[in-house]
Amino acid sequence: MASDIEKIRKELDRIDRRIVGALADRLKIVTSISSSKIEQNKLIRDPGREEVVLRRIRDLAGEAGLDHYFVEQLFRDIIGHAVRYQAHALVDYQNKRKGPSVSVAYQGIEGAFSYEAARHHFSARYDEVECLGYHSFHEAAEAVERQDTEFAILPIENTTAGSINDTYDVLGEKNLYITGEEVLRIEHCLMAPESVELEHIRRIISHPQAIAQCSKFLASLPRCQVESYTDTAMAARKVRNDSDLSQAAIAGMHAAERYGLRILARHIANQEENYTRFVIVAREPVQIDPQITCKTSLLMAAAHEKGALIRCLNVLDRHGINMTKLESRPRPNKPWQYLFYLDIEANIHDPAVKPALKELEEKTVFLKILGSYPSRQPA
Repeated sequence: MASDIEKIRKELDRIDRRIVGALADRLKIVTSISSSKIEQNKLIRDPGREEVVLRRIRDLAGEAGLDHYFVEQLFRDIIGHAVRYQAHALVDYQNKRKGPSVSVAYQGIEGAFSYEAARHHFSARYDEVECLGYHSFHEAAEAVERQDTEFAILPIENTTAGSINDTYDVLGEKNLYITGEEVLRIEHCLMAPESVELEHIRRIISHPQAIAQCSKFLASLPRCQVESYTDTAMAARKVRNDSDLSQAAIAGMHAAERYGLRILARHIANQEENYTRFVIVAREPVQIDPQITCKTSLLMAAAHEKGALIRCLNVLDRHGINMTKLESRPRPNKPWQYLFYLDIEANIHDPAVKPALKELEEKTVFLKILGSYPSRQPA
């Protein structure tokens, strides 16, 4: 019986390799089509063509005896990935960005969520992605300023724990521009050097954001001491190096694999749908083609008087611009005054948007355009 199972598993492995190979072949064709579209100045997305493809996929699924809903959703993800690839290729082309390699600064070490987000964002577009880890968000941003790296990737908000204030501070202080965003699904795991019972764990270490996102799980372990650490992957590495069976770390599955740890518990975040949004920053802004769904981030300070913020926001309303985020931060060296971080669905190169930004600037005491960039939805 055991030998039969092994034969079946080997056949499954062969099928999986064929599926991965087919996806790689499909992406090569997408790359060719993308180049052709750019050269001929054609639209990236063809909704009519996409619907024809999905209709055909539904028919093929039915003929094969498969759940057509499952197969259709799978192909929607595949098509979405292809569209995303083409959008980034167009951005690179229009901004004269050339070369098969890219360097990206991030906070942490290999296995950190920022590292995974950087790989996810850039690996489909470039043959070589060099990810360089730094101790803090500020140091990662400074690497871009010094031209040690071309980009930095910084986490800015999480669906469970909320905004990440250090990144807002970096955006306010540095002369850098947001050129992209990435949304990564976060699966926190509890890990230790060996498979031990939870009641034997006495100390858990992780990044403060991870601790906040897993507060309910940690509350169920009252005998554990919870301590903040620099980074989730660094916490995993420390647990491996210490070889203390009473110590565990909260980190991602890739960190467990990277540092040879055993996962004691999965899905321990307060919310099952736990996502972190990252922003990509560079020394220069990028110009985004009007056909690409675009987001613009702003930093502004309203006058310190009654109704000033409402007057600023009314400008966006009058011009039909949708605001997707509004976040306040204390204004440096200005007690009880605040900077406001805004995300709007707009492209600063759109002629219809320019008058709105001009009017907004007139009603603020400070306005900084952090950049327009392709918007990203969770994968």
